[in-house]
Amino acid sequence: MTGSGLPAILLTGGTGQVGRALRESPPQGFELVAPPRTELDLADPDALERWVAARPWAAIVNAGAWTAVDAAESSAPEAWAANARGPAALAKASAAADIPLVHLSTDYVFDGGSDRPYREDDPVGPVSVYGASKAAGELAVAALNPRHVILRTAWVFSPWGTNFVRTMLRLGETRETLSVVDDQQGCPTSALDIAAAVGAVCRRLATPGPAPSGVFHFVNGGETTWFGLASRVFDRAATAGRKVPVLTPIASSEWPTPVRRPANSRLDTARLTGTFGLAPRPWTEAADEVVDRLVRAGGTEGAGA
Repeated sequence: MTGSGLPAILLTGGTGQVGRALRESPPQGFELVAPPRTELDLADPDALERWVAARPWAAIVNAGAWTAVDAAESSAPEAWAANARGPAALAKASAAADIPLVHLSTDYVFDGGSDRPYREDDPVGPVSVYGASKAAGELAVAALNPRHVILRTAWVFSPWGTNFVRTMLRLGETRETLSVVDDQQGCPTSALDIAAAVGAVCRRLATPGPAPSGVFHFVNGGETTWFGLASRVFDRAATAGRKVPVLTPIASSEWPTPVRRPANSRLDTARLTGTFGLAPRPWTEAADEVVDRLVRAGGTEGAGA
């Protein structure tokens, strides 16, 4: 736990998509400390307390979570430990040390039934174990640490881990045709951009004087469907000479999953822009960047991560 002399940020979930992006490009002017899960597990309150007490952190970023949406239905205790009880313990410990906490959350706290992008003050209504556990985590963070920023995001993709963009490129290598859901709307969001937003929020929270707190939404600009995102991925891959499949749009009912996906995952980011001055770039630009990076790497960057 030795330091570099820079103010330090403690990161949980360093092997996830946003965690990997933060580790690749740490917030400028800070040392980023990302313990492995074997040392800092959200389900281990004692480990959380030890790490929070280890140094006078400038901020703590909780990017760790149980994110396997379908598997959460049959693993509810594990999902609640990571998504609700862990953040509660982290919020309590960080508040006791007067450390600001940035907590990442999700569109799944909503039921997806709205006909417009969700705002931060819209009532939550999760319809899955995953969504309910994340909503409980939000409530705990807000109640236990007044110096908090809860950052909701959606449809996250990156060069690493399991995500829609990587899955499409992998399937496109062997499939002649692909059927993709076209009746769910959302805002595809790059983990690289989320990490940059988290860094900006941390800088603001670590600055002496009053700082914003509460719930904020961060997604890339614009909206589309899963079919629209797949189309953009393969259009971009084709410009690099990659073989691409023929896409067919289908309804959600034709692709059943254990958990009902929100029909509307769009999030309004006006509050974030007004408070922190962050204007998310279009999702198309963000997607092109990640596709280009994966194509250059042969689609294998971060394989197994």
